[in-house]
Amino acid sequence: MFKIKELADGVRAGHLRSLARAITLVESRSPDHSLAATTLLDELLPAAGNSIRVGISGVPGVGKSTFIEALGLYLTGRGHKVAVLAVDPSSQLSGGSILGDKTRMEELSRDPNAFIRPSPSGDTLGGVARKTRETMLVCEAAGYDVIIVETVGVGQSEITVASMVDLFVLLQLPGAGDELQGIKKGVMEIADLILINKAEGDNRPRAELAKAQIETALHIMQPKSPNWTVPVMLCSALKNEGIDAVWQAIESYRATLGDSGEFDEKRRLQASDWMWSLVMDGLKDLFRHDRNVEALLPQLQDAVARGTTTPGAAARRLLEAFKRH
Repeated sequence: MFKIKELADGVRAGHLRSLARAITLVESRSPDHSLAATTLLDELLPAAGNSIRVGISGVPGVGKSTFIEALGLYLTGRGHKVAVLAVDPSSQLSGGSILGDKTRMEELSRDPNAFIRPSPSGDTLGGVARKTRETMLVCEAAGYDVIIVETVGVGQSEITVASMVDLFVLLQLPGAGDELQGIKKGVMEIADLILINKAEGDNRPRAELAKAQIETALHIMQPKSPNWTVPVMLCSALKNEGIDAVWQAIESYRATLGDSGEFDEKRRLQASDWMWSLVMDGLKDLFRHDRNVEALLPQLQDAVARGTTTPGAAARRLLEAFKRH
């Protein structure tokens, strides 16, 4: 049984046990826990929001975990509290990102000022994103002032992560020509900072060339923000090189967008979008579990599959059945 006030007090005091129990509550799929989770989040909301939320994505093998660990340790060494959350829509197939998070970030996972949470398994991307947003608020209320959200999956998960963070970082590999072919224009357009990792030793000239080519590509793209020019930087997470410059760029981004008012406006829009996505999720659940809809759905799905009715006609019949209440 969850005692909400007591649990909220524990979270605000930074107790790890309370933090873990609070996240378990917000991640629960039990309808009985839904109201308790909402009450808890309302209780914690005034203490949340005081962090910089950083999304991190990159091609497989780019060294995301090594980079996140290097950045996390750099920040905890300077008095920050860092929470690392994963968005992994493939977790129900791959067994989750626990292995990736806990073993590849071994040193960071032992740091008392860091908290690593794998994405909830066995869920859709929308479900994982919802739980990650709520977990982010709980972590902020617990005093974590840097929230790193790692996208482990592919495709749409990058867009989803970008919609819940203040700044989106895209990690790239050295290898100019080949690498540019692997850059998805959609991901480039949502990046606020592009880092070429593994820019050490023999890789350095290739990394410099990749940097120049990516900068050229950015020049012909529509800027994401009128107040910010996307930097392309080199770093080596393995050698711990350039990590301080990356953090300076993140702080510069926050200061620049903060002064223009864009930072707060972005958060307001994200909160509004989140509300509407929850409304749509709720309506979808109500629709699917409506007894009139449930009675019609199997035969209409079958009719659409067999080609004896159109998807549009089937959808109209289902909506009319739903409206009869």
